[in-house]
Amino acid sequence: MENPKATTVVQLKGITKKFPGVLANDRVDLDINSHEILALLGENGAGKTTLMNVLAGLYNPDGGEILLNGKLVQFHSPRDAIANGIGMVHQHFMLVESLTVAENIILSLQSNALSLNLDRIKKEISGLSKKYQMPVDPDAYIWQLSVGEQQRVEIMRLLYRGADVLILDEPTAVLTPNEATELAAVLRHMANEGKAIIIITHKLNEVMNFSDRVTILRAGQKIASFLTAKTSKEELARKMVGRKVLFHLERSACVPGKAVLKLENVEALNEKGLPALRSISFQVCCGEILGVAGVAGNGQRELAEVISGLRTVKKGKILINGEDVTNCTPLQAIDIGISHIPGDRLGVGLAPNLPISDNLTMKAYRERPITRGFFLDRDQLQVFAKNLIQTFAITPPVPETPARLLSGGNQQRLILAREITANQGVIIAVHPSRGLDVGATESVRKTLFEQREQGTSILLISEDLEEILQISDRIMVLYEGKIMGIAEVADITVDEISLMMAGQPLEKFNHELPADGLKT
Repeated sequence: MENPKATTVVQLKGITKKFPGVLANDRVDLDINSHEILALLGENGAGKTTLMNVLAGLYNPDGGEILLNGKLVQFHSPRDAIANGIGMVHQHFMLVESLTVAENIILSLQSNALSLNLDRIKKEISGLSKKYQMPVDPDAYIWQLSVGEQQRVEIMRLLYRGADVLILDEPTAVLTPNEATELAAVLRHMANEGKAIIIITHKLNEVMNFSDRVTILRAGQKIASFLTAKTSKEELARKMVGRKVLFHLERSACVPGKAVLKLENVEALNEKGLPALRSISFQVCCGEILGVAGVAGNGQRELAEVISGLRTVKKGKILINGEDVTNCTPLQAIDIGISHIPGDRLGVGLAPNLPISDNLTMKAYRERPITRGFFLDRDQLQVFAKNLIQTFAITPPVPETPARLLSGGNQQRLILAREITANQGVIIAVHPSRGLDVGATESVRKTLFEQREQGTSILLISEDLEEILQISDRIMVLYEGKIMGIAEVADITVDEISLMMAGQPLEKFNHELPADGLKT
């Protein structure tokens, strides 16, 4: 501990947690200090989230003990943990979508009063919102909020309940670079106040920029701990995955072919009935990756959904290989050959209570050899699933495991395996590497490059500018549902992208490729 104010508030000693066929945590020791931001790193499935779920009261450990301010404690539920000042913001939020922000924040709050003073509570929420510079409308319903706004509600809920130890699982995965910087300032402010902050993250740049200390887990074991100032991004990546990681991938130059996916003046509404897409026109060519940049909530999700048949087009046309597919159903989109990697893994991408095998075959179960007449061939289904599990390195490699029990990274691998296998020329990839460790991110990007080399048209929607710049051939920027500009990746700078993300169209980028998809 270099910070003279830092004191150890939580000690995890020999924590062990087992699941059927998996040793998630193997005798892990960890000190958590006040006035400090601790980054917890490791590959997907390394046991980071499981360890923090033990601390947050969601899991009972199979071995080891927890000391809070030097005293032995046992948490039988998250309520026990929060009563002791420990709270967690999970990667998949625990909010009730049909309730308002204020109602979610006070949900399950202990009170002896016969009624709650909602006006006072809303003022208190607004006060916290201003103090930590996290704008939240107390009267908004959760279903109306973007993912980034929902994260603010989760953090606000812990602050409202007086948490002194805050655990955040992948807190920047849903944020733009500017929002991530703002969150870093919020967390630093909390740490300076004396709170202990633990972040589970895969973004090494952010670890280096604003954490004080970093601990690395691999295969459920603690590998190393460093003061952040005395390590490097390369050393952390090597410790995480046990090998050298390529941060910049080599790729061939893009030679776009014919236009495969084309949108003409497309308009659509969001959940609030307000315009989400405003006269959108662009095309993606054979063998090309078109990256879509923008701050969360500017029409990216709606764009992916109108193409994949999940949202109604109010005006305009969507064409695949010249065929009008506007307002096709999701099943028709599958038959047309559109693969969709959604940004919401559990809500849209997976049936979490079904096994891995069923999730992998959701787009193949109607075809031979998995189906024979009106019946499924369960043996062939298992063969199909096991091949994909091996090819895409999904762990645990047990087809019967429910998808909800997989780590976030392995859930993403499951979706990628299904969608890439079903791909017939068009992939809509929304945050494909969100929440993945550096090794898995490298693998996902290589996979997208391979699909591009095979002639697939890829629409990449991401709020990670580094990802957009690394793997896109062209970049399109959205703001309030409008296209601010489209440019070759070599012809645009980060500053120009940032200006367009803030709503300033740049005339020199206001153009499209000609109808045949070839450069002139």
